[in-house]
Amino acid sequence: MFIKKNVDKWNEYQHSKTNNPDETAERFVTLIDDLAYAKTFYPRSKVTKWINGIAAGIYQNIYTNRKEKYTRIFFFWKYELPLLFKKYHKILLFTFLLFTTVVLIGIFSSIKDPSFIRGVLGDNYVDQTEDNIAKGDPFGIYRDDNPFTMFVQIAMNNIFVAVLMVSGGLTLGIFTLKSIWDNALMLGTFQYMFYLHGLGMQSVMVIWIHGTIEILSFIIAATAGFVIANSILFPKTFSRKISFQKGVSDALKIMIVLVPLFIIAAFLETYVTHLMSNTYNTKHHGGLPVWCSVLILISSLSFIVWYFVIYPIRLYKKELLLRSGNLVHSSPDTE
Repeated sequence: MFIKKNVDKWNEYQHSKTNNPDETAERFVTLIDDLAYAKTFYPRSKVTKWINGIAAGIYQNIYTNRKEKYTRIFFFWKYELPLLFKKYHKILLFTFLLFTTVVLIGIFSSIKDPSFIRGVLGDNYVDQTEDNIAKGDPFGIYRDDNPFTMFVQIAMNNIFVAVLMVSGGLTLGIFTLKSIWDNALMLGTFQYMFYLHGLGMQSVMVIWIHGTIEILSFIIAATAGFVIANSILFPKTFSRKISFQKGVSDALKIMIVLVPLFIIAAFLETYVTHLMSNTYNTKHHGGLPVWCSVLILISSLSFIVWYFVIYPIRLYKKELLLRSGNLVHSSPDTE
């Protein structure tokens, strides 16, 4: 009866590995209890040796990971985060479609009413941009006398906006929705403003050098906010408290990957977008060739799509194959 009651659990612990620290600890404690019982009543049983072997494997895994902190970091970025993104791909798709829809609303509203641009971007910003266009320097707004200060300010501001998007999940996603509305509407009107002046393609070559990573990172940040909201509204089989804790934990992990992305985007905006803007400055010679901008755009987009979409799907399928392969292995002989 002891074997019949627990054999499925032991098989699962042996063949289905887990990367969740809490679940690993729970498995270890359970096995120790079973091992203590088996040693008391069946000290010479093969089952006792089997349980001891499974527990020893988990013990070694725990302390190996504790010693190899760099291996743990590598594992986190290579496996844990991508599998986490796969878990929330539907929310990511919803957020992307919502953001794109609001961008299109901004463009459509600007087409119907050009004054809408000033209402969203503000008179000062529009006047400054139009003045730069008249001077032959349409993207002069990306130029600053102190590049490093500009780099720090941009990075900090973007991270702050992302944190607001994530924490907006605590309001059941209402504040996250507002952040999407504000930023996506601004993007749509901003892009159309340059198109209105015959600078549509040039603006893509300049602005999206940093905008590709920056905008897609905001979409991912909003996704993390909806993850929290989803954990509150739809706890599934968990209690609402446990579901909320899991949602916050996953959202914070997603936020971790966004910090270096925003730093990269801020660097590109400060130092590379500035050089590309000189390419379209009629009074300035130099700047970057167009092919360089295209290369950065394609590389940035490819990385985001690969790491957040393609690689998680491949990794998930690979894990499923490994799990299905484990099921055909027979367990050790038991009494």
